[in-house]
Amino acid sequence: MAQDKKLVESITPMDTDFAQWYTDVVKKADLVDYSSVKGCMIYRPYGYAIWEIIQKILDAKFKETGHENVYMPLFIPESLLNKEKDHVEGFAPEVAWVTLGGNEPLTEKLCVRPTSETLFCEHYANIITSWRDLPKLYNQWCSVVRWEKTTRPFLRTREFLWQEGHTMHATAEEAQEETLRMLNLYADFCEQELAIPVIRGPKTESDKFAGAVATYAIEALMHDGKALQAGTSHYFGDGFARAFGIQYTDKNNTLHYPHQTSWGVTTRLIGAIIMTHGDDSGLVLPPAVAPIQVVIVPVAQHKEGVLEKAEELRGRLMAAGFRVKLDDSDNSAGWKYAEYEMKGVPVRLEIGPRDIESNQCVLVARHDRKKDFVSLDTLEEAVKEKLEAVRLGLWEKAKENRDRRTSECETMEEIRHTLDEKGDGFILAKWCGSPECEEKVKAETGVGSRCIPFRQDKRAGVCVCCGKPAATTVLWAKAY
Repeated sequence: MAQDKKLVESITPMDTDFAQWYTDVVKKADLVDYSSVKGCMIYRPYGYAIWEIIQKILDAKFKETGHENVYMPLFIPESLLNKEKDHVEGFAPEVAWVTLGGNEPLTEKLCVRPTSETLFCEHYANIITSWRDLPKLYNQWCSVVRWEKTTRPFLRTREFLWQEGHTMHATAEEAQEETLRMLNLYADFCEQELAIPVIRGPKTESDKFAGAVATYAIEALMHDGKALQAGTSHYFGDGFARAFGIQYTDKNNTLHYPHQTSWGVTTRLIGAIIMTHGDDSGLVLPPAVAPIQVVIVPVAQHKEGVLEKAEELRGRLMAAGFRVKLDDSDNSAGWKYAEYEMKGVPVRLEIGPRDIESNQCVLVARHDRKKDFVSLDTLEEAVKEKLEAVRLGLWEKAKENRDRRTSECETMEEIRHTLDEKGDGFILAKWCGSPECEEKVKAETGVGSRCIPFRQDKRAGVCVCCGKPAATTVLWAKAY
């Protein structure tokens, strides 16, 4: 090994200190760096590449469903933000304000956008006049600022990247259909491309988005048993339309207020990937979003023909549509194995003199390190199958973790006992619908309501808190 190359650094075992393990991974896998602005992070090329791929996949899905991309201003005048009372009250503690322009005080202070409902509504008021103008299916890729007190890379930062869809519809039924359609699009993306199982359902009344009639979420369970909200979709009714004076005339020339939705996912998804699939060797990336799907490591690369064959294989795999890297640096093969395991590359291809003689190579899967000797004649198909094996392996492991850590409880004492015995996880427990009971469960057990799963236990039961007849089953958990 070259003496001037650093060895791959070890990381804290996740079962020793999960929070430190997470921090080690995001740093040592070259995903982020810290900046001089507290609570803000620098996306390094490898970390940003994951987001670019997520963005590319989702953007195509949005456009397939008729959405168009726009871009709104970064700043929101205070008077505009104040037009919807519930909305501004919900975001007030997290808002960052601009009060100076150069050296001059502004006549009206400007909010740095925490979300863009008010900006979209101002625009929609100018462009929607007739039923022919509907629906308006807009999406924005941007960054937003929320002045969080406690931050952690990807999971909760003061500035973060996201997409926010904002749509207007002629009827409540159309808007509600859009709300659920986008929720299901997010859920399918998480489960199919990211191999992360999620539970879908509405939030409780106390946990809705500020200004929403209904908020729906997808909830995922991380390796340590804590929940992570992976995406949300909101139905606003016509509340924003009334506040901003947005009206349209129908075919009978009658005035109506349109109905609105918004929905979004953020770079928090990268945190979900890390905490769902990672292990003590670092990242484990789902093939769909891995910047490098296959890394080629030449063995005994100083020997004649090895690098040439490796380059040939790289060209073949790239031509077949795979994202490939050939590491022909002077680091040892062992160093490279550890380096690309840390970076979570789904498949490693090893090729050396003996392999060339036998017209074969070795494929190693990141998630289980299973080795396969494959013929170079069928390499492209073998790589495709290996990547699918990685995806399925990640899905099965994540689903097993979720199922094993999901418990049904009938009393708060059962919740406490389950958490003491099994550790953190999902709790399914019935609830009467009272906000007081919801708050008491969280205060006394530490688990909060995450969502009301669409798939409900239809059996009659009583509230886990007060013992009165239950209205619904709720998913409870500690959460990030």
